[in-house]
Amino acid sequence: MTIEKPLVLDVDGTFLRTDMLYENFWAGLGAAPVKTLVACVRHIRNPAMLKAELARIAPIRTDLLPVNPEIAELALQCRLGGREVVLASASDNTQVARLSADYGLSEHVFASDGVSNLKGGAKAQALVEAYGEGGFDYAGNSSVDMPIWEKAENALVVGHVPSARALAADGRNVVEFPGGWELRALFKAMRPHQWVKNVLLLLPLLASHRFEMATLVPILWGMAAFSLAASAIYICNDLLDLEADRLHPTKCRRPFASGEVPISVGMVAMAALSAGALLIAIGLSAGFLLVTLLYMALSLAYSLKLKRMRWVDVTMLAALYTIRVVAGASAAAVEVSIYMLIFIFPIFLTLGCVKRITELSKANGDERLPGRGYGRGELADLRNVAGIGIVGALVIFLLYSVSDQGLSLYPTTWLLWLAMVPMAVWMVRMVNLAWHGRQDYDPIVFALRDPLGLGLLMLILSLMFWAAGLWQQWFG
Repeated sequence: MTIEKPLVLDVDGTFLRTDMLYENFWAGLGAAPVKTLVACVRHIRNPAMLKAELARIAPIRTDLLPVNPEIAELALQCRLGGREVVLASASDNTQVARLSADYGLSEHVFASDGVSNLKGGAKAQALVEAYGEGGFDYAGNSSVDMPIWEKAENALVVGHVPSARALAADGRNVVEFPGGWELRALFKAMRPHQWVKNVLLLLPLLASHRFEMATLVPILWGMAAFSLAASAIYICNDLLDLEADRLHPTKCRRPFASGEVPISVGMVAMAALSAGALLIAIGLSAGFLLVTLLYMALSLAYSLKLKRMRWVDVTMLAALYTIRVVAGASAAAVEVSIYMLIFIFPIFLTLGCVKRITELSKANGDERLPGRGYGRGELADLRNVAGIGIVGALVIFLLYSVSDQGLSLYPTTWLLWLAMVPMAVWMVRMVNLAWHGRQDYDPIVFALRDPLGLGLLMLILSLMFWAAGLWQQWFG
């Protein structure tokens, strides 16, 4: 009876659509950022030790990692046919062994052990010692796998590896499998639909009635800077939330959680987007640069820790929305009223609660949201806090309408009072839609796409323009 040669699979980028080193790094940043960064600095010259240390700091759930469907199907067919399927990886052996057990593959694995980094030539030598030259088939995805393919009987190439063409030219049997990533998936990870939230930078322009190009153009540049900064933070947030997203019914399809885009590509994109945002900010003003840095720092703190703290997270969401308004004022050198900031903060606090109410309303079970501090038991409390935000915003708006600044900008006070009716209806409606699970996961994005809600907002704005005498000024 002839025993078939084993099929040896590389892990990172071959069997998996991700890289366990980067998975560990970001899991470590989320769980123990200081320990993770210290380990990276201390072991940067010793990859095997670095991988072992990161695996100890933040073990990852290997059963949740995205697999390459074609390679996983091949492994399954080989197993069913009685052929041994072996994992061989430069990742740490504890995790490779766990991954192999998750999928019922061979107990015998080849991996880094904290001393030796099993990569390239070292992996080829280990496989030859175990199976002999030509005694195995090997699947890989990188030019670093060339020494191993040269020792294997059959070379299975995942993705586009130009150097593998030399194997076919030498008459070796090469089987190609699809792989790689697409630019549109990275663009999706940047969440361009979220850029609409940066219309909040226009609020100081509207409130001050400064409708001239000298005010508008800097704000548009500011919106571009905040869009780039927001995309960088969204990528960072997704990389920190990989495990939580994979446990979510819809977020599991996000580009990094699903393996559509490599984590390393996301890290490069995040750095480039951050640099672009800061370059624009420097070109606008020192004040706008400081506001941009504050926004990015708070967003990073939110992603790392604060979003997991109950009640702190909705307060931070409100603060991040409010900073956009401050940024608009800073970009155009427009004075922002303290009344305006005090008025919009409770509105944004309400919208932060709406975001969490929506997530809980759409959740499948009663357990706490992955990576968040809320369960269904907090639904009523979130609705109550949202209600407090609504009342607070209306009271502050009423006080503003009779203040010296309010009377100077909006002399027809009763029209401001009338605008409070659609304002209250809009906010109550947002909470009600969230309570019944009919909201988007981001309330600002939903508000800018909701026809009825937009109608209410336009009515509020029209009444405020009327109260300010702008309609008469523009149209006589």
